Amino acid sequence: MSKYNLTHLKELESEAIYVIREVYSQFEKPGILFSGGKDSIVVTHLARKAFWPAKIPFPLVHIDTGHNFPETIQFRDNLAEKIGAELIAPSVQESIDKGRVREETGKDASRNWLQITTLLDAIEEHQFDALMGGARRDEEKARAKERFFSHRDDFGQWDPKNQRPELWNLYNGKKNFGEHFRVFPISNWTEMDVWQYILAENIDIPSLYIAHNRDVIWRNNSWLPMSEYIQLRDGEEVVNKQVRFRTLGDITITGGVESGADTVEKIIGEVAAARQTERGNRADDKRSETAMEDRKKEGYF
Repeated sequence: MSKYNLTHLKELESEAIYVIREVYSQFEKPGILFSGGKDSIVVTHLARKAFWPAKIPFPLVHIDTGHNFPETIQFRDNLAEKIGAELIAPSVQESIDKGRVREETGKDASRNWLQITTLLDAIEEHQFDALMGGARRDEEKARAKERFFSHRDDFGQWDPKNQRPELWNLYNGKKNFGEHFRVFPISNWTEMDVWQYILAENIDIPSLYIAHNRDVIWRNNSWLPMSEYIQLRDGEEVVNKQVRFRTLGDITITGGVESGADTVEKIIGEVAAARQTERGNRADDKRSETAMEDRKKEGYF
C-alpha cells in the first residue's frame, strides 16, 4: 500500500488555506491586511491558492502612513494589478489633515501608532467584519497570545485575557453588531517556514529583503535607512552599507542588518544562524517592554 505524507510546509499551507476558507464562509465583508512585507505576501499567495482559478474574493487593505519605503509601494501596486485585486489604501496623512490624529514631534517621531485610528476608521467606513493579517506567534510575545480568530470589540480593541478557546480546527466567528475579527492564517509558521515556502513556491518579494547598498545611519543598534524623514543627531554619520531588512515597516522605524545575502537561499542560511529576533531592529518595538501589546489593545494590527 502506498503512503501519502505531507511535508511540514504542506501541512502549514493546508492549515492556512483552511483558515482562509473559514473566513470566507463565516464573514460577510473580509479583507487582507497587506503591508507589502513577506508575511502578508504569503497570506495573499495562500488566498490565491485557496480560490484558484477564481480571483481572491477579498480586497487588499494597506494603511498608507506616507512614510513607507518607495519600493514597498511599488511592489504593492504591481502585485494588486497582477492578481486583479481591489486595493484599499486609507491614508494616515488624511487622518492628520482631518484632525483625527496628531503628528508626533521630536527626534524619534513616528506614525506607527497613528495607523490605529486610520485602520479603525477604514474598518467602519468599509464595514469590514474580518481582516486577515500575516502576524505569526514566533515574531513577538504579544502576537504569541493571539488566536487564529482574534476577537475585537466594537471599539476595535483587543483583550488578551478574554479570548475564545480554539479546540482542534473549530473557529468561532460569532460576534455582536459593530465588532470584528482579526484573523492570522499563518500563526503557526516561523520566520524560517516563511522563507522556505517563498523559495519552494518561487514567490516574488520586495528587493528590500535582498542585500543591497543603501545610505544608512547607526541608531538603536541597527542600520536605519536615511530618508527625508530622518533628523540627524549629534555624532551621527551617513554611510553606505550593504544591508537587507528582515521585516518591513515605515522607513523611519525599520532597521537593517549588514548582509551579503543576495538570494533567498542565502537568506535562509542567515535566518538559520541568526541569534537576534526578527523584529529586533524595529524601533517601534523598543519604545517599551510592552509596546506591541499596548498598540494591539488599542486596535493595532
